Amino acid sequence: MNAHSKHAQQADATEKMTHGLPQPPVFSTLAEERQHRKERLAAGFRLFAKFGFDEGVAGHITARDPEFTDTFWVNGFGMSFSQIKASDLIRVNHKGQVVEGNHPVNAAAFAIHASVHAARPDTVGAAHSHSTYGRAFATLGRKLDPITQDVCAFYNDHALYEDYGGVAVELDEGQQIARALGPHKAAILQNHGLLTVGQTVDEAVWWFITMERSCQVQLLAEAAAARTGQSLKIIPEKSVQQAFNILGAPRTGWFQFQTLYSKIVKEQPDLLN
Repeated sequence: MNAHSKHAQQADATEKMTHGLPQPPVFSTLAEERQHRKERLAAGFRLFAKFGFDEGVAGHITARDPEFTDTFWVNGFGMSFSQIKASDLIRVNHKGQVVEGNHPVNAAAFAIHASVHAARPDTVGAAHSHSTYGRAFATLGRKLDPITQDVCAFYNDHALYEDYGGVAVELDEGQQIARALGPHKAAILQNHGLLTVGQTVDEAVWWFITMERSCQVQLLAEAAAARTGQSLKIIPEKSVQQAFNILGAPRTGWFQFQTLYSKIVKEQPDLLN
């Protein structure tokens, strides 16, 4: 199946599933859209903290600015994910310079996200952190298998970056990661962790959350299989493709995030400040 047919089938399946449901908002001004992206970004960090995806100062989520599209919003280096508010975010250009905000930029955030945003103009959000199960699975040097309904969202739509070159503080490493990601929504960075992207911040954050959980499920399933001597049951290709068409679509990723967003805002409303 070529890429055009793949996307057409996915669009048809998504339309049937989401008909009558809330859709991503349309904004009357760039300022409104910018604030919306920043609020979603702050919520993403709070959720990452809540789920234990933070590891010291490692990790970053970014949102392309809707007006100055060669710049992106990101967390200030050294700020706890659990305390980030929309007003704390900084805007960084593709030279690694902070052009708005009062915090320093994480060199790794710049190296990876500047390269990804430059290589993928179709994306708005990108997420990377050193989550436990993502890191564990990344040591295996392989992609996820279609063993559950949820992981079908990544069927033929995630990459493996095998050339770990140390802490990604140089643009060259970021560019290699971006090339490995290619047109996909996610990548497993060998010996490092997970990276996801989306047409919205919401989508990118959701892909990361569900990919981390998919890594956890596969690790648990393989451990159980090794214990019992059984092999994992792989979903047949036709069924995987049908599930991917629904679960792997950008609009589905956006919609899946909305319940998490409403919950974290109710619990921690200060993130909107």
